[in-house]
Amino acid sequence: LLKLYLCSLDLNMLKPTGRVVGIIKRNWRPFCGMLTQSQIKEATRHLFTPADRHIPRIRIETRQASALVGHRIIVAIDGWPRNSRYPNGHFVRNLGGAGDKETETEVLLLEHDVPHQPFSKAVLSFLPRMPWAITEEDLKVRADLRHLCVCSVDPPGCTDIDDALHCRELDNGNLEVGVHIADVSHFIRPGNALDQEAANRGTTVYLCGKRIDMVPELLSSDLCSLRSNVDRLAFSCVWEMNRNAEIIRTHFTKSVINSKASLTYAEAQMRIDDATMNDDITNSLRGLNALAKILKGRRIEKGALTLSSPEVRFHMDSETHDPIDLQTKELKDTNSMVEEFMLLANISVAQKIYEEFSECALLRKHPAPPLSNYDILVKAAKSRDLEIHTDSAKALADSLNAAVLGGFPYFNTLLRILATRCMMQAIYFCSGMDSDFRHYGLASPIYTHFTSPIRRYSDIIVHRLLAVAINADGTYPDLMDKHKQSTLCNNLNYRHKMAQYAQRASVAFHTQLFFKNKGILNEEGFILFVRKNAIIILIAKFGLEGTVFFKNKGKPGPKLSFDSEGPSLTVEDQHTFHMFDKVKVTVTLDASNIQHQKIRMALVEPVVSLHLSRTTSEDLHTPAAKKPKLDR
Repeated sequence: LLKLYLCSLDLNMLKPTGRVVGIIKRNWRPFCGMLTQSQIKEATRHLFTPADRHIPRIRIETRQASALVGHRIIVAIDGWPRNSRYPNGHFVRNLGGAGDKETETEVLLLEHDVPHQPFSKAVLSFLPRMPWAITEEDLKVRADLRHLCVCSVDPPGCTDIDDALHCRELDNGNLEVGVHIADVSHFIRPGNALDQEAANRGTTVYLCGKRIDMVPELLSSDLCSLRSNVDRLAFSCVWEMNRNAEIIRTHFTKSVINSKASLTYAEAQMRIDDATMNDDITNSLRGLNALAKILKGRRIEKGALTLSSPEVRFHMDSETHDPIDLQTKELKDTNSMVEEFMLLANISVAQKIYEEFSECALLRKHPAPPLSNYDILVKAAKSRDLEIHTDSAKALADSLNAAVLGGFPYFNTLLRILATRCMMQAIYFCSGMDSDFRHYGLASPIYTHFTSPIRRYSDIIVHRLLAVAINADGTYPDLMDKHKQSTLCNNLNYRHKMAQYAQRASVAFHTQLFFKNKGILNEEGFILFVRKNAIIILIAKFGLEGTVFFKNKGKPGPKLSFDSEGPSLTVEDQHTFHMFDKVKVTVTLDASNIQHQKIRMALVEPVVSLHLSRTTSEDLHTPAAKKPKLDR
């Protein structure tokens, strides 16, 4: 009988199961949150609700409860008795009033384990003494490139300028193209307190209106920043190319540069498009732009993916610093121009350091997703009579390029947004500890990060490896220890992931601030996903996602019919919702729970008669921090 029963089981339904038999180490940490509102003022024992919904409520004892209600506080867990529903803890610190920008920023930094304390005196003691200047000794061991027409192109307001570029014609008719990167490793020497702090922080974290620097501001915004009209130390990657962007020769050198202009993307684009401008900077930009288009076309031919994800920009009030406008960022040709040369520099450096140090090169890879990840993408395209091939990056790229619907120009962008969600996370690794180096999204057999050492510690290590490879600096034991490099990579991957989550949380909070005083807005959106009891809607104008539920647990709801193959959802036999359908919704902020405020969406068109009084949405989703932009 048992044999017959097993034969009748659907093996696809079987799942590995297990049982917890012991806890080796508890991952307890201080938690941010609030006391529950229903407190008895005379009582000393209270329940604390963590901001992280995955953490249970914590029982604490305090006589300050009446003063702490409505405030964000920190609580630490002391223990969890066997016979108690809640762990026991104690009050640590009052962070401030809930909803206050400074308080909420502190909460998201703490909750995402972002090191943000002021730099210690020990760290600051290793900064160069001011006034600082490039010395004759520096010039003796560096290429003097101050005569070149170098310029930087960055977003508005950028002060930590990592990279600058130049392009000029050579006597033989070829072009010389240079990517010049801030030489941060000159100022941060291995093993000292400044180096250890940068290694621990791992990355600069960019929040809305706030930046948590990896290195002190003297370096990030001054001595290392490649600002215009000042001499700066750089690490240069210089190519000789023909007019077809084919590399004839690659040269790496420590250098001294003097940027001739610090431009925004819009300013650089204006120069390129203005036929009356023919100065050296503009001609250099035009040469770079023409080569970048060729390089991008060649990458796409090899199977590199062009993905998409709405990225929002807030316009802040000059006095209150509250968001007064929210819109998706517009990308120009100059964005792609800079991107292409950063990618090329990263690939060229990866090849060089692996050639010299096959066991200890710090590289970056992007694993190919399992084919099952693409199921929703394939179904979505099939619902519009289009076919997506996923057996290789090249097949996927070609399919996405061909997936166009007449009269629906945004359809291809929606597909690419969906494809982005199918991807794996790119990670750092040590070459001696892995054998799969391929970067799936870029269709490159090898890749690293070299171009942003002001904001990424990985790039500092790569600079050190490259400097040793070209005899521009000495080595040290940890640099050549693959096990220590691998441990470092683990921390960098963790810090990078938590920085992304913190950035996403910051966008979510500022989006809530934006909608706080807007009342009810009517907006058009597209259905991004269809679920058994809900539809997930993207409002492209704001880069905003929300979930409209038609049925909630434990509550009566309309008759729903879900087709997983479509996928589609039919409500009350009145209307069937498909992926990418256009809908109209109302958008409001629900601030009834001050700790977990929500953006709510309610369906306006198409009109569906529901048993519910209204449809509701989950917590705010913003795809801005989920974007795997080209991995520069």
